[in-house]
Amino acid sequence: MASAKIPSVVLAEADERIIQAAEVLANERIAAPVLIGDADEIHAIAASNEVSLEGIDVVEPVRHPQFQQFAAAAAYLRRPLDEAAAHAALAKPLNYGAMMVRLGHADAMIAGAAVPTALVIKAGLQIIGVLEGIVTASSFFLMRFSESSERPERKFIFADSAVNIAPNAQQLADIAITSADSAANVLEETPRVAMLSFSTKGSAQHDRVTLVTEALNLVKQSRPDLIIDGEFQFDAAYSARVAKLKLKEDNPVAGKANVFIFPDLNSGNIGYKITQYLGGAQAVGPILQGFAKPISDLSRGATVNDIIETTSLLLKISN
Repeated sequence: MASAKIPSVVLAEADERIIQAAEVLANERIAAPVLIGDADEIHAIAASNEVSLEGIDVVEPVRHPQFQQFAAAAAYLRRPLDEAAAHAALAKPLNYGAMMVRLGHADAMIAGAAVPTALVIKAGLQIIGVLEGIVTASSFFLMRFSESSERPERKFIFADSAVNIAPNAQQLADIAITSADSAANVLEETPRVAMLSFSTKGSAQHDRVTLVTEALNLVKQSRPDLIIDGEFQFDAAYSARVAKLKLKEDNPVAGKANVFIFPDLNSGNIGYKITQYLGGAQAVGPILQGFAKPISDLSRGATVNDIIETTSLLLKISN
């Protein structure tokens, strides 16, 4: 099913946008799409939208040759899951797609255009699992500013902006580590990770500030190779001019950051949307990270182009 040259991507929803995106992914050889769902429904949607399914696999879970094998694997993973419960679980396209990825029958999975993020994450956690050494799965947005007469094209990573509501210090450390590793595959420059707060290097005292510094220390202990520092207010992390005013000495991150770790989901979600709508950045994502194999979410309002962009980015960070 998977091409030696083109990665196979499970698209686990029979949605009009998903099917249209699959045609582009196949035609442009970005990925070998695998559509999961009711075969008759998928073919009907494709026909009504004049979409060719050439080069696209259509998988109906209960009729798939590997269904019994996958159901047995599901029962083993989630013991004590009896045979009937395993069959019921694997009949769901989201779970079946995740199992295809886990067992190597596909390289990655994209979902979320028609199902809630929570269900995508649940399938990922229960079936695919997380990376060794990582406890917390998370997400990031690639924030991209187009080239203009005033500035070159710039790309930044914002995390976590979609998953973890109030991470503790260890969870925040995991978010920082996985975001740095994602950035290494996405940005055409060395990741410089800023742990954000309303304080810059002790300018304010509060438990919320302490949480950020504790997370920073955990990252430095486990990944001394990363260029990471904090706590920083956003302006000190982003602006070299402000960094010189607020810090007494030169810093490898202050004023140079390209990966921004927000202390909670409130700030992360608000921050990326302000950057998108007031700042004019293109927001690509959310991209899930920290899983043992590539899986990602889509916004319920995702366009066909958003699905293509997200798939391309997911494949890029998984290389």
